[in-house]
Amino acid sequence: MKHMYPKNGRVILHVDMNSFYASVEMAYDPSLKGKPLAIAGNPEERRGIIVTCSYEARSFGVKTTMPLWEAKKLCPQLIIRKPNFERYRAASMGMFDILREYSVLVEPVSIDEGYVDITDSYEFGSPLEIAETIQKQIFQQLDLPCSIGIAPNKFLAKMASDMKKPMGVTVLRKRDVPHILWPMEVEEMHGVGKKTGEKLRILQITTIGDLAKADEVQLKAALGINGPRLKQKANGNDSRKVDPDSAAEFKSVGNSTTLPRDVSNQRELQQVFEKLAGQVSSRLKRKKVLAASLGITIRYKDRKTITRSRKLKNPIQQDDEIFKIATELFIKHWNGNAVRLLGITGTDLVEPQQAVKQLDLFSYEKDAKKEPLFQTMDLLRKKYGSKIIDHAGTLSEMSVKEPKIGTDTSFNKDFLHNRLPMRKTEEEKDDKS
Repeated sequence: MKHMYPKNGRVILHVDMNSFYASVEMAYDPSLKGKPLAIAGNPEERRGIIVTCSYEARSFGVKTTMPLWEAKKLCPQLIIRKPNFERYRAASMGMFDILREYSVLVEPVSIDEGYVDITDSYEFGSPLEIAETIQKQIFQQLDLPCSIGIAPNKFLAKMASDMKKPMGVTVLRKRDVPHILWPMEVEEMHGVGKKTGEKLRILQITTIGDLAKADEVQLKAALGINGPRLKQKANGNDSRKVDPDSAAEFKSVGNSTTLPRDVSNQRELQQVFEKLAGQVSSRLKRKKVLAASLGITIRYKDRKTITRSRKLKNPIQQDDEIFKIATELFIKHWNGNAVRLLGITGTDLVEPQQAVKQLDLFSYEKDAKKEPLFQTMDLLRKKYGSKIIDHAGTLSEMSVKEPKIGTDTSFNKDFLHNRLPMRKTEEEKDDKS
Protein backbone atom coordinates (compact mmCIF):
# COMPACT_ATOMS: atom_id res chain seq x y z
CA MET A 1 0.00 0.00 0.00
CA LYS A 2 3.02 2.30 0.14
CA HIS A 3 2.29 3.55 -3.38
CA MET A 4 -0.97 5.09 -2.07
CA TYR A 5 0.97 7.41 0.23
CA PRO A 6 2.78 10.61 -0.82
CA LYS A 7 6.54 10.45 -1.39
CA ASN A 8 6.80 13.91 0.17
CA GLY A 9 4.26 15.14 2.67
CA ARG A 10 2.04 13.67 5.35
CA VAL A 11 -1.25 11.82 5.70
CA ILE A 12 -3.12 12.98 8.78
CA LEU A 13 -6.42 11.89 10.29
CA HIS A 14 -8.62 13.98 12.54
CA VAL A 15 -10.86 11.73 14.63
CA ASP A 16 -13.84 13.53 16.16
CA MET A 17 -16.27 11.64 18.40
CA ASN A 18 -19.92 12.40 17.59
CA SER A 19 -21.99 13.93 20.41
CA PHE A 20 -19.49 12.32 22.76
CA TYR A 21 -21.03 12.62 26.23
CA ALA A 22 -24.49 11.68 24.97
CA SER A 23 -23.08 8.78 22.94
CA VAL A 24 -21.21 7.44 25.98
CA GLU A 25 -24.45 7.52 28.01
CA MET A 26 -26.23 5.63 25.23
CA ALA A 27 -23.48 3.02 25.13
CA TYR A 28 -23.79 2.63 28.89
CA ASP A 29 -27.61 2.49 28.79
CA PRO A 30 -28.83 1.20 25.39
CA SER A 31 -32.44 2.10 26.29
CA LEU A 32 -31.48 5.73 25.58
CA LYS A 33 -30.57 5.03 21.95
CA GLY A 34 -32.74 6.75 19.38
CA LYS A 35 -34.20 9.13 21.97
CA PRO A 36 -33.68 12.87 22.48
CA LEU A 37 -31.01 12.99 25.18
CA ALA A 38 -29.16 15.93 26.70
CA ILE A 39 -26.32 16.15 29.19
CA ALA A 40 -26.86 19.15 31.45
CA GLY A 41 -24.94 20.65 34.35
CA ASN A 42 -27.82 21.14 36.79
CA PRO A 43 -30.89 19.21 35.60
CA GLU A 44 -32.86 20.20 38.73
CA GLU A 45 -32.40 23.91 38.10
CA ARG A 46 -34.03 26.02 35.40
CA ARG A 47 -30.72 27.81 34.86
CA GLY A 48 -28.94 24.57 33.95
CA ILE A 49 -27.08 24.60 30.63
CA ILE A 50 -27.00 21.91 27.93
CA VAL A 51 -23.46 20.51 27.75
CA THR A 52 -24.15 18.33 24.72
CA CYS A 53 -27.09 16.49 23.21
CA SER A 54 -27.92 13.62 20.90
CA TYR A 55 -28.71 14.10 17.22
CA GLU A 56 -32.33 13.19 17.98
CA ALA A 57 -32.49 16.16 20.39
CA ARG A 58 -30.83 18.41 17.82
CA SER A 59 -33.63 17.68 15.37
CA PHE A 60 -35.94 19.59 17.74
CA GLY A 61 -33.58 22.57 17.76
CA VAL A 62 -31.83 21.74 21.03
CA LYS A 63 -28.25 23.04 21.03
CA THR A 64 -25.13 23.05 23.17
CA THR A 65 -25.02 25.94 25.73
CA MET A 66 -28.82 26.38 25.46
CA PRO A 67 -30.58 26.97 28.82
CA LEU A 68 -32.33 23.85 30.04
CA TRP A 69 -35.74 25.54 30.27
CA GLU A 70 -35.52 26.56 26.61
CA ALA A 71 -34.47 23.06 25.53
CA LYS A 72 -37.43 21.50 27.37
CA LYS A 73 -39.74 24.00 25.73
CA LEU A 74 -38.52 22.91 22.30
CA CYS A 75 -38.54 19.23 23.21
CA PRO A 76 -40.84 18.36 26.16
CA GLN A 77 -39.82 14.67 25.98
CA LEU A 78 -36.12 15.53 26.33
CA ILE A 79 -34.26 13.09 28.61
CA ILE A 80 -31.74 14.79 30.91
CA ARG A 81 -28.65 13.17 32.40
CA LYS A 82 -25.99 14.68 34.68
CA PRO A 83 -22.39 14.53 33.38
CA ASN A 84 -20.47 11.43 34.48
CA PHE A 85 -16.84 12.44 33.97
CA GLU A 86 -15.35 9.14 35.13
CA ARG A 87 -17.41 7.38 32.47
CA TYR A 88 -16.32 9.86 29.78
CA ARG A 89 -12.68 9.64 30.85
CA ALA A 90 -12.76 5.85 30.58
CA ALA A 91 -14.35 5.98 27.12
CA SER A 92 -11.77 8.54 25.97
CA MET A 93 -8.94 6.31 27.16
CA GLY A 94 -10.39 3.43 25.15
CA MET A 95 -10.71 5.58 22.04
CA PHE A 96 -7.12 6.83 22.17
CA ASP A 97 -5.85 3.31 22.90
CA ILE A 98 -7.41 2.23 19.59
CA LEU A 99 -5.81 5.13 17.70
CA ARG A 100 -2.38 4.18 19.05
CA GLU A 101 -2.74 0.74 17.46
CA TYR A 102 -2.26 2.42 14.07
CA SER A 103 0.42 5.02 14.81
CA VAL A 104 2.69 6.24 17.59
CA LEU A 105 1.98 9.81 16.40
CA VAL A 106 -1.32 10.50 18.14
CA GLU A 107 -2.03 14.02 19.40
CA PRO A 108 -5.05 14.47 21.67
CA VAL A 109 -6.80 17.81 21.24
CA SER A 110 -9.54 17.30 23.82
CA ILE A 111 -11.31 14.42 25.51
CA ASP A 112 -13.19 13.54 22.32
CA GLU A 113 -10.91 14.41 19.41
CA GLY A 114 -7.35 13.97 18.22
CA TYR A 115 -4.96 13.85 15.27
CA VAL A 116 -3.19 10.73 13.97
CA ASP A 117 -0.25 10.86 11.56
CA ILE A 118 -0.51 7.65 9.50
CA THR A 119 2.18 8.52 6.93
CA ASP A 120 4.21 5.45 7.92
CA SER A 121 1.23 3.20 8.66
CA TYR A 122 0.81 1.83 5.13
CA GLU A 123 1.10 -1.76 6.40
CA PHE A 124 -2.49 -1.36 7.69
CA GLY A 125 -3.84 -0.43 4.25
CA SER A 126 -4.64 2.72 2.30
CA PRO A 127 -5.48 5.94 4.22
CA LEU A 128 -9.17 5.46 3.49
CA GLU A 129 -9.06 1.82 4.63
CA ILE A 130 -7.31 2.79 7.88
CA ALA A 131 -9.87 5.52 8.61
CA GLU A 132 -12.79 3.19 7.94
CA THR A 133 -11.19 0.44 10.06
CA ILE A 134 -10.64 2.83 12.98
CA GLN A 135 -14.20 4.10 12.74
CA LYS A 136 -15.56 0.56 12.68
CA GLN A 137 -13.32 -0.60 15.54
CA ILE A 138 -14.31 2.31 17.81
CA PHE A 139 -17.97 1.58 17.10
CA GLN A 140 -17.70 -2.19 17.59
CA GLN A 141 -15.53 -2.11 20.73
CA LEU A 142 -16.84 1.01 22.46
CA ASP A 143 -20.27 1.41 20.82
CA LEU A 144 -19.37 5.02 20.00
CA PRO A 145 -19.74 6.86 16.66
CA CYS A 146 -17.06 9.14 15.23
CA SER A 147 -16.30 11.15 12.11
CA ILE A 148 -12.85 11.15 10.51
CA GLY A 149 -11.14 13.60 8.18
CA ILE A 150 -8.21 12.55 5.95
CA ALA A 151 -5.89 15.25 4.67
CA PRO A 152 -2.25 16.28 4.10
CA ASN A 153 -2.25 18.57 7.16
CA LYS A 154 -3.99 19.14 10.47
CA PHE A 155 -6.15 22.08 9.41
CA LEU A 156 -7.62 20.32 6.38
CA ALA A 157 -8.11 17.09 8.39
CA LYS A 158 -10.10 19.04 11.00
CA MET A 159 -12.23 20.73 8.35
CA ALA A 160 -12.84 17.37 6.68
CA SER A 161 -14.01 15.64 9.87
CA ASP A 162 -16.70 18.30 10.33
CA MET A 163 -18.20 17.73 6.87
CA LYS A 164 -20.03 14.44 7.47
CA LYS A 165 -21.62 13.78 10.86
CA PRO A 166 -22.35 11.37 12.35
CA MET A 167 -20.17 8.45 11.21
CA GLY A 168 -18.64 10.14 8.18
CA VAL A 169 -15.23 9.68 6.55
CA THR A 170 -14.10 12.58 4.33
CA VAL A 171 -10.97 13.02 2.20
CA LEU A 172 -9.90 16.64 1.66
CA ARG A 173 -6.91 17.26 -0.62
CA LYS A 174 -5.20 20.59 -1.09
CA ARG A 175 -6.42 20.76 -4.67
CA ASP A 176 -9.98 20.56 -3.31
CA VAL A 177 -9.62 23.80 -1.32
CA PRO A 178 -10.77 26.31 -4.01
CA HIS A 179 -14.00 24.53 -4.90
CA ILE A 180 -14.89 23.01 -1.49
CA LEU A 181 -13.63 25.38 1.19
CA TRP A 182 -13.57 28.77 -0.48
CA PRO A 183 -17.35 29.06 -1.06
CA MET A 184 -18.03 28.40 2.66
CA GLU A 185 -18.98 31.20 5.06
CA VAL A 186 -15.89 32.46 6.89
CA GLU A 187 -17.34 31.49 10.28
CA GLU A 188 -17.42 27.84 9.17
CA MET A 189 -13.62 27.79 9.11
CA HIS A 190 -11.86 26.15 12.03
CA GLY A 191 -10.22 28.90 14.08
CA VAL A 192 -12.82 31.55 13.18
CA GLY A 193 -15.54 32.09 15.74
CA LYS A 194 -18.25 34.68 16.12
CA LYS A 195 -16.02 37.58 17.23
CA THR A 196 -13.32 36.95 14.63
CA GLY A 197 -16.01 36.56 11.98
CA GLU A 198 -17.44 39.96 12.88
CA LYS A 199 -14.01 41.59 12.50
CA LEU A 200 -13.47 39.91 9.14
CA ARG A 201 -16.85 40.99 7.82
CA ILE A 202 -15.97 44.61 8.59
CA LEU A 203 -13.15 44.09 6.07
CA GLN A 204 -15.70 42.69 3.56
CA ILE A 205 -14.36 39.16 4.11
CA THR A 206 -17.44 36.95 4.12
CA THR A 207 -16.18 33.62 2.74
CA ILE A 208 -13.10 31.46 3.25
CA GLY A 209 -12.15 32.34 -0.32
CA ASP A 210 -12.20 36.05 0.56
CA LEU A 211 -9.89 35.31 3.49
CA ALA A 212 -7.53 33.32 1.26
CA LYS A 213 -7.10 36.34 -1.02
CA ALA A 214 -7.18 39.06 1.66
CA ASP A 215 -4.48 41.65 2.23
CA GLU A 216 -2.09 40.47 4.96
CA VAL A 217 -1.44 43.98 6.26
CA GLN A 218 -5.16 44.50 6.81
CA LEU A 219 -5.52 41.12 8.44
CA LYS A 220 -2.64 41.76 10.83
CA ALA A 221 -4.04 45.16 11.76
CA ALA A 222 -7.43 43.64 12.54
CA LEU A 223 -6.43 40.30 14.11
CA GLY A 224 -2.77 40.61 15.04
CA ILE A 225 -0.43 37.74 14.25
CA ASN A 226 -3.40 35.40 13.93
CA GLY A 227 -4.56 37.18 10.77
CA PRO A 228 -1.77 36.00 8.43
CA ARG A 229 -1.99 32.52 10.00
CA LEU A 230 -5.67 32.28 9.16
CA LYS A 231 -4.93 33.35 5.59
CA GLN A 232 -2.37 30.56 5.26
CA LYS A 233 -4.89 28.01 6.44
CA ALA A 234 -7.60 29.40 4.17
CA ASN A 235 -5.21 28.54 1.33
CA GLY A 236 -4.87 25.00 2.68
CA ASN A 237 -1.41 25.50 4.21
CA ASP A 238 -0.56 24.21 7.68
CA SER A 239 2.94 23.07 8.67
CA ARG A 240 2.13 21.97 12.23
CA LYS A 241 3.24 18.42 13.04
CA VAL A 242 1.23 15.85 14.94
CA ASP A 243 2.95 16.03 18.31
CA PRO A 244 2.02 13.46 20.99
CA ASP A 245 3.61 15.67 23.66
CA SER A 246 1.97 18.96 22.71
CA ALA A 247 -1.01 18.69 25.05
CA ALA A 248 1.00 18.92 28.26
CA GLU A 249 -2.13 19.24 30.36
CA PHE A 250 -3.19 15.70 29.43
CA LYS A 251 -0.58 13.80 31.39
CA SER A 252 -0.60 10.18 32.41
CA VAL A 253 1.76 7.31 32.93
CA GLY A 254 0.83 3.79 32.00
CA ASN A 255 1.77 0.43 30.58
CA SER A 256 -0.17 -2.24 28.73
CA THR A 257 0.81 -5.67 27.53
CA THR A 258 -0.58 -7.99 24.88
CA LEU A 259 -0.48 -11.47 26.36
CA PRO A 260 1.35 -14.25 24.46
CA ARG A 261 -1.90 -16.25 24.59
CA ASP A 262 -5.51 -15.61 25.60
CA VAL A 263 -5.78 -16.05 29.37
CA SER A 264 -8.87 -16.69 31.50
CA ASN A 265 -7.15 -17.82 34.71
CA GLN A 266 -7.66 -15.11 37.35
CA ARG A 267 -4.40 -15.83 39.18
CA GLU A 268 -2.38 -15.52 35.97
CA LEU A 269 -4.10 -12.26 35.11
CA GLN A 270 -3.40 -10.89 38.58
CA GLN A 271 0.28 -11.76 38.12
CA VAL A 272 0.24 -9.68 34.92
CA PHE A 273 -1.30 -6.78 36.82
CA GLU A 274 1.37 -7.12 39.50
CA LYS A 275 4.13 -6.69 36.93
CA LEU A 276 2.33 -3.82 35.21
CA ALA A 277 1.87 -2.11 38.58
CA GLY A 278 5.61 -2.34 39.17
CA GLN A 279 6.35 -0.80 35.77
CA VAL A 280 3.87 2.05 36.26
CA SER A 281 5.20 2.69 39.78
CA SER A 282 8.76 2.85 38.46
CA ARG A 283 7.77 5.39 35.79
CA LEU A 284 5.85 7.53 38.29
CA LYS A 285 8.86 7.61 40.62
CA ARG A 286 11.25 8.40 37.79
CA LYS A 287 9.05 11.31 36.74
CA LYS A 288 8.60 12.31 40.43
CA VAL A 289 4.81 12.44 40.24
CA LEU A 290 1.85 10.69 41.87
CA ALA A 291 -1.39 9.56 40.25
CA ALA A 292 -4.68 10.91 41.59
CA SER A 293 -6.72 8.59 39.34
CA LEU A 294 -6.06 5.05 38.18
CA GLY A 295 -7.52 3.26 35.18
CA ILE A 296 -7.31 -0.22 33.70
CA THR A 297 -7.78 -1.52 30.16
CA ILE A 298 -9.12 -5.00 29.38
CA ARG A 299 -9.18 -6.32 25.83
CA TYR A 300 -10.92 -9.65 25.38
CA LYS A 301 -10.28 -12.49 22.97
CA ASP A 302 -12.88 -11.04 20.55
CA ARG A 303 -10.96 -7.67 20.69
CA LYS A 304 -13.78 -5.96 22.59
CA THR A 305 -12.05 -3.41 24.83
CA ILE A 306 -13.25 -1.80 28.03
CA THR A 307 -11.57 0.82 30.22
CA ARG A 308 -12.50 1.58 33.81
CA SER A 309 -11.03 4.18 36.14
CA ARG A 310 -11.30 5.41 39.71
CA LYS A 311 -10.67 8.81 41.27
CA LEU A 312 -8.49 8.26 44.33
CA LYS A 313 -8.83 9.85 47.75
CA ASN A 314 -5.04 10.09 48.06
CA PRO A 315 -2.56 10.29 45.13
CA ILE A 316 -0.45 7.11 44.88
CA GLN A 317 2.91 6.02 43.53
CA GLN A 318 3.80 2.67 45.18
CA ASP A 319 3.44 -0.56 43.24
CA ASP A 320 1.45 -2.35 45.96
CA GLU A 321 -1.14 0.44 46.05
CA ILE A 322 -1.40 0.52 42.26
CA PHE A 323 -1.73 -3.28 42.14
CA LYS A 324 -4.45 -3.31 44.82
CA ILE A 325 -6.65 -0.72 43.07
CA ALA A 326 -6.08 -2.17 39.58
CA THR A 327 -7.02 -5.64 40.85
CA GLU A 328 -10.17 -4.32 42.52
CA LEU A 329 -11.23 -2.61 39.30
CA PHE A 330 -10.47 -5.77 37.32
CA ILE A 331 -12.43 -8.12 39.58
CA LYS A 332 -15.38 -5.74 39.56
CA HIS A 333 -15.56 -5.35 35.78
CA TRP A 334 -14.06 -8.56 34.30
CA ASN A 335 -16.76 -10.75 32.69
CA GLY A 336 -14.75 -13.96 33.04
CA ASN A 337 -13.90 -14.32 29.34
CA ALA A 338 -10.38 -14.89 28.02
CA VAL A 339 -8.23 -11.76 28.02
CA ARG A 340 -5.92 -10.67 25.20
CA LEU A 341 -4.47 -7.42 26.65
CA LEU A 342 -4.25 -5.71 30.04
CA GLY A 343 -3.16 -2.20 30.92
CA ILE A 344 -2.82 0.15 33.87
CA THR A 345 -2.80 3.95 33.55
CA GLY A 346 -2.18 6.55 36.24
CA THR A 347 -3.80 9.90 35.40
CA ASP A 348 -4.34 13.29 37.03
CA LEU A 349 -0.63 13.44 37.82
CA VAL A 350 0.54 15.73 40.60
CA GLU A 351 3.95 16.57 41.99
CA PRO A 352 4.62 15.46 45.58
CA GLN A 353 4.45 18.99 46.95
CA GLN A 354 1.04 19.45 45.32
CA ALA A 355 -0.37 16.20 46.64
CA VAL A 356 -2.32 17.18 49.72
CA LYS A 357 -2.82 13.90 51.50
CA GLN A 358 -6.05 13.29 53.33
CA LEU A 359 -4.62 11.57 56.39
CA ASP A 360 -7.06 9.22 58.04
CA LEU A 361 -6.98 7.44 61.39
CA PHE A 362 -4.96 4.53 60.00
CA SER A 363 -2.33 6.43 57.99
CA TYR A 364 -1.69 9.27 60.45
CA GLU A 365 0.57 7.35 62.83
CA LYS A 366 2.52 5.78 59.96
CA ASP A 367 3.13 9.16 58.33
CA ALA A 368 4.00 10.81 61.62
CA LYS A 369 6.81 8.28 62.17
CA LYS A 370 8.32 9.24 58.81
CA GLU A 371 8.21 12.99 59.49
CA PRO A 372 11.72 13.24 61.05
CA LEU A 373 13.12 11.49 57.94
CA PHE A 374 11.31 13.90 55.63
CA GLN A 375 12.60 16.87 57.60
CA THR A 376 16.18 15.58 57.39
CA MET A 377 15.83 15.06 53.62
CA ASP A 378 14.52 18.62 53.21
CA LEU A 379 17.47 20.03 55.17
CA LEU A 380 19.95 18.11 52.99
CA ARG A 381 18.27 19.34 49.81
CA LYS A 382 18.32 22.95 51.00
CA LYS A 383 22.02 22.72 51.87
CA TYR A 384 23.36 20.64 48.96
CA GLY A 385 20.71 20.93 46.23
CA SER A 386 17.44 19.22 45.30
CA LYS A 387 19.16 16.21 43.70
CA ILE A 388 21.50 15.30 46.58
CA ILE A 389 19.10 12.65 47.91
CA ASP A 390 16.16 10.87 46.38
CA HIS A 391 14.03 7.74 46.50
CA ALA A 392 15.55 4.58 45.08
CA GLY A 393 12.53 4.24 42.80
CA THR A 394 13.57 7.32 40.83
CA LEU A 395 16.58 5.50 39.39
CA SER A 396 16.42 4.65 35.71
CA GLU A 397 14.27 1.69 34.82
CA MET A 398 17.22 0.37 32.86
CA SER A 399 18.81 -0.75 36.11
CA VAL A 400 15.99 -3.21 36.77
CA LYS A 401 15.33 -6.02 34.34
CA GLU A 402 11.63 -6.87 34.33
CA PRO A 403 10.50 -10.36 33.33
CA LYS A 404 8.73 -10.20 29.96
CA ILE A 405 5.03 -10.90 30.16
CA GLY A 406 3.90 -10.08 26.64
CA THR A 407 4.15 -7.28 24.11
CA ASP A 408 4.57 -4.09 26.11
CA THR A 409 3.19 -0.69 25.27
CA SER A 410 3.91 2.37 27.38
CA PHE A 411 2.06 5.64 27.21
CA ASN A 412 3.98 8.08 29.39
CA LYS A 413 2.22 11.04 27.90
CA ASP A 414 -1.50 10.80 27.74
CA PHE A 415 -4.57 12.92 27.40
CA LEU A 416 -6.63 12.75 30.54
CA HIS A 417 -6.71 15.45 33.19
CA ASN A 418 -8.83 15.91 36.27
CA ARG A 419 -10.69 18.83 34.74
CA LEU A 420 -11.82 17.31 31.49
CA PRO A 421 -11.87 19.74 28.56
CA MET A 422 -15.40 20.25 27.32
CA ARG A 423 -16.17 20.02 23.64
CA LYS A 424 -15.69 23.52 22.24
CA THR A 425 -18.73 25.41 21.00
CA GLU A 426 -18.59 27.69 17.97
CA GLU A 427 -18.26 30.71 20.26
CA GLU A 428 -15.24 29.16 22.01
CA LYS A 429 -13.39 28.58 18.73
CA ASP A 430 -12.46 32.27 18.43
CA ASP A 431 -8.79 32.90 17.83
CA LYS A 432 -7.90 29.19 18.05
CA SER A 433 -5.28 28.17 15.55
